[in-house]
Amino acid sequence: MPGSSDNRDHRIEIDEWRKKIDAIDQKLAALLCERLHCAKNISSLKSALGEQVLQPEREKEVLNNVMNHADTPLISQALEKIYRCILEESRLLQKEWKSCHKETSSR
Repeated sequence: MPGSSDNRDHRIEIDEWRKKIDAIDQKLAALLCERLHCAKNISSLKSALGEQVLQPEREKEVLNNVMNHADTPLISQALEKIYRCILEESRLLQKEWKSCHKETSSR
């Protein structure tokens, strides 16, 4: 049957790429956990300084730093969207942590 060998080769190649993505995802998850812990520490310091969680200039700086790593406009757009989500979740975590910290310190 023509093409069946090609299909099998493509399936093997897909599996290899998926294994690579799985390994990258494990590294990304660990790095994102580390990043969120850093955000939590920053939240504590911001509270001590009386600063707001949202700091638009810093977020612009983060986005620019990340997007400078993109090698195509399409990847740049995708990175921007991904990092906007990461920044939003970091802000939410900081707000939640700040709220929890206030509750425990007022007891």
